[in-house]
Amino acid sequence: MLSSGSSPLTVKRGNTWRLLMVAGAVWLAIGWTMLRLEPANVAAVAGPVVLFGALCEAVRALAGTRTWWLNAGLAAVFTVTAGLLLTLPFWSFATASALVGWYLMVRGVTDVAVGVMARGTDRVWSLLVLVGVLETGLGFFAASPFSRTARLVMVVLGALGVLRAVAELVTALRLREVAGPRRDVLRFPAESSAGLRGYAAGVSDVEDAPRWRARHRARPSASTVAAGVAGGRSGEGFPDRAVRTTADLDAFLTEAGVTGSRAGAVPDAPEGVEAAPEAR
Repeated sequence: MLSSGSSPLTVKRGNTWRLLMVAGAVWLAIGWTMLRLEPANVAAVAGPVVLFGALCEAVRALAGTRTWWLNAGLAAVFTVTAGLLLTLPFWSFATASALVGWYLMVRGVTDVAVGVMARGTDRVWSLLVLVGVLETGLGFFAASPFSRTARLVMVVLGALGVLRAVAELVTALRLREVAGPRRDVLRFPAESSAGLRGYAAGVSDVEDAPRWRARHRARPSASTVAAGVAGGRSGEGFPDRAVRTTADLDAFLTEAGVTGSRAGAVPDAPEGVEAAPEAR
């Protein structure tokens, strides 16, 4: 599952999964920390969280995915959101909660759309859709009038960290799975390796050996060649050529001293069996 919006087979850099693994661990730490803190200024805490989300999108954009432009766009949008939270710390927690809800709704809708698009290529697409639905619902709650206290905003930030941790860790594991086989997967035992090297050497010797032409080759007689040329020039049909070829073969056998039964002769009957009378 790629929450970045592309299939795992399009990822060009094999080290991306390590960065996403670290990002998932950081998101999990953020979720746990948000549930333990009681900050006096919610915007001062929400700003770095949204900025870290923008950094994760920038990492995906630099990873060479098929939809890098989508990750770059999300990184730009989330950077502006984090800048508003950091440069305007005097805003109320209601405004900070609305901006956090904006981040969650955009991220959730993107995950749902990407998950549905990748349902035919990724077996964990349903998990991405589930995470996107939960993020969208959480963002709707954070931007609604129900989230009017600092404690509720911190709970929303904690849930945000947990959801993003799940998405990043699953994505990292999927990237590691499709990054390619390990170096020891295609290693053969010593006996098999020796046999494979011998077989390859034999094939190479056969391919490099000079090609010798046969010394004795059957060549057609001069009469056959002349008849073939004459037949080809006269434009005779296939039955005529077949009859002529048969006559040439009979003449060749006669010259060679090979004799057989005459045409129309009846073969001798086996011993004890009377021959059938000839038809008149």
